Amino acid sequence: MRTVVVTGGATGIGYAVAESFTRAGDHVVITGRREAPLREAADRLGAMAVPFDAADPAAVTGALALLPDRVDVLVNNAGGNTDFDRPDDGDDLAALAANWRANLDANLLSAVLVTTALTPRFADDARIVTIGSIAARLGANSYGAAKAAVEAWTASVATQLGPRGITANVVSPGLIVATEFFRDRMTDEGVAQRVAATRNGRPGTTADVAATVDFLTSPAAGHLTGQVVHVNGGAYLGR
Repeated sequence: MRTVVVTGGATGIGYAVAESFTRAGDHVVITGRREAPLREAADRLGAMAVPFDAADPAAVTGALALLPDRVDVLVNNAGGNTDFDRPDDGDDLAALAANWRANLDANLLSAVLVTTALTPRFADDARIVTIGSIAARLGANSYGAAKAAVEAWTASVATQLGPRGITANVVSPGLIVATEFFRDRMTDEGVAQRVAATRNGRPGTTADVAATVDFLTSPAAGHLTGQVVHVNGGAYLGR
């Protein structure tokens, strides 16, 4: 039985990833900022809930006492496009800077802090997967920039931890339905445009992402590290 930590595990992709690990018989810990939905999700999954803000250094430090002493798999899923939750900065440079920092904190710093905090606890041959986005290649202002930074940082992690047999990779989804990502703002036209850009003519699902994470965290993927695996139906070709 492996011990697995999934950040942002209460809903969407994080929940699907955690569910796949629990079905495999692994001991799963899910984390998130919103305590009530996190604990509800943990009850449904048969997982352990540890609520904290992964982008807050003090909160991460405080959560260490509740996190496992040994970690075989870490999935950095916490994040999302914070621009959906913040006012338009307009021409206000201070607001612009705050909005950019918010996306960098949520998507990059959260992964950096949790991974660094858990590094002494990683088992040899552990697996680290961070959820990226097609936006890193196609653009989406501060959100896309933050996800592009995740890719560069992951390459560094793969180098640093590779001698211990630990792998670090990015799973980069395109449009995924049945998540809270778009905050109910995605129109039918927007979905149709994104589906039209795929080669297989359909949106992605959380199960598509979870299956890719399953492979990357398996023994069969031990020689696959520092990579970005695109799960987008061919909307972006990672060549």
